[in-house]
Parts: sequence; C-alpha cells; structure tokens
Amino acid sequence: MTGSNAPEAVARAFEAQRERLVAVAYRMLGSRADAEDAVQEAWLRLARQETAAIDNLAGWLTTVVGRVCIDLLRSRRARPEAPSEQLPELIVAADPGDTPEDSALLADSVGLALMVVLDTLRPAERLAFVLHYMFAVPFQDIAPIVGRSPDATKMLAHRARRKVQDRPRAGDEPKRQRAVVDAFIAASRNGDFDGLLRVLDPDVTWRAYTGHGVVVRQGATEVAARAQHGVRAQVSTYPVLVNGEPGFVASDRKGRPLGVMACTVADGRIIEMLSVTDSERLASMDLPRSAGAG
Repeated sequence: MTGSNAPEAVARAFEAQRERLVAVAYRMLGSRADAEDAVQEAWLRLARQETAAIDNLAGWLTTVVGRVCIDLLRSRRARPEAPSEQLPELIVAADPGDTPEDSALLADSVGLALMVVLDTLRPAERLAFVLHYMFAVPFQDIAPIVGRSPDATKMLAHRARRKVQDRPRAGDEPKRQRAVVDAFIAASRNGDFDGLLRVLDPDVTWRAYTGHGVVVRQGATEVAARAQHGVRAQVSTYPVLVNGEPGFVASDRKGRPLGVMACTVADGRIIEMLSVTDSERLASMDLPRSAGAG
C-alpha cells in the first residue's frame, strides 16, 4: 500500500478484521478485556510494520494475535494463582430477557463448560484447537505460530479436541433446563436433601468462587449436603442466563447481589455448577436488575 491514503487504507483493512480477531482472542484468553488488549497490540505492531511487505493481512494479524495470546497464557501459568482460580468471563442476561442486546451478547459468549475445559489446555493446544476447529484455519498456517510442524500441530489440535469432547455438555431444551434449576432452588430453600439428589447428576461438580478462594465440590451427596442448608429467608433469587445457561442471582432485601450461580443441565439433571460470591468479582460483573424478587 503506497500513497497518501496508505495509513487510512491500512486502518480500514484492520477494522474489517477486528471483530474476527477479538473473537479468536476471546476464545483463547476467556476475557473480553484481555482479548481487546491483544488485538490492540496487533494494531500497534501493524502500525510499525512495512505493510507493502504483507501479502495476506488477515493471516498476518491472526499470527500476531495468536502469538500475543500464547505469551499471555504462558505468563498466567507462571503466576502463583492456580488455573482453577481464574474465573471465566461471565455474560449475564435477564431470563426471560429476549431483547436484541441480550441475544447479541449471548450469541458471542462461550459456554461455561467449554471455557473451563479450554482453561485446562496448554497454550499451544488451545491455540491449535481454537484456530482450526472454531475458525477453520489450516494446520500449515497454525504451525509457525506454535513453532511446530503441520503434523505436530495437527496432533496438538486433535489432543485438545479429545479433551473438549469429554466435557459435560447441556442437552435439554431451555424451558426444561430452567425447570430443573428452579427445582434445585426450591429444594435448597426447603432443605430437601432427597429433592436435591433428584436434580443433581451423581458426578456433579460445583466450582464456587468465594472471597477466600475457589472451593470445588464433587458428587451429588457432597453438593446436596452443602446446598440443603437452604437459602436464608431474607435472600431473594431471580432467574438469569449465564453464558446462555440457566442460573440465578441471589440478593439481599435491599437488592444488593450476594451471589450468582450458573448450571449446566443434561438429561434432566445438573451436571456442572459455577457460583460466585466474592464481593470484588461480583462488583466487576454487569448483573441485570431483578424484575421482582423470586
């Protein structure tokens, strides 16, 4: 690109790629803010680059964003904080809340179960899986980013896919999922242990992000024992969707949020639960207002 309009042409070409690049980075990093930062870094590098030497701008930008994401993921793994303490980004919408804004947010979200599994992948595995299976990037184009041969990159992606395919996945209609979550809330409120066991999968996992760290409970008996303490009378709940999955927000009498929970439902039972009660994390979330206490 030459001439006085070259900077403008480069900017327009970059903006045409921005949405796709943010989507790639979001699935790599699990945070929209981090994804935006990664894409911004790609723009800064592009501004310093001799653009006439770039034959395929989309491929060049994907490579740069991919490498930035790998560096960020590796730096995360080097931190003392355990991977399990890294809360996936939660997109919370009212339920029912079929507004165009909510639908657009949820359409671009990544399911909680998938995001949790992606967080367990090594950086190169995650990049190979995301680029190939989510964005159809050929292995020969991914190989230079991860520093492996195309065949080795293919093996990386296949290994990641096996891990992803083993993840719990929702399989019920939305109304049925909501009914199961409502039954869980009712049983918890009433301290109904048997009722809780009826809606919990025997191998259910509850990952709770509290002010004191992450607590993981495994198995229906352990989860039911914790949940059967019930919801205090002064606590209200109202339904929400969390990354497209049914959940609820608990709030006090003044409407201040005390916690948010999301549930993955399959075959009429809850198979995965994620809750946040850490006040700092709650304050950073954009929670919908209740239309009325439940």
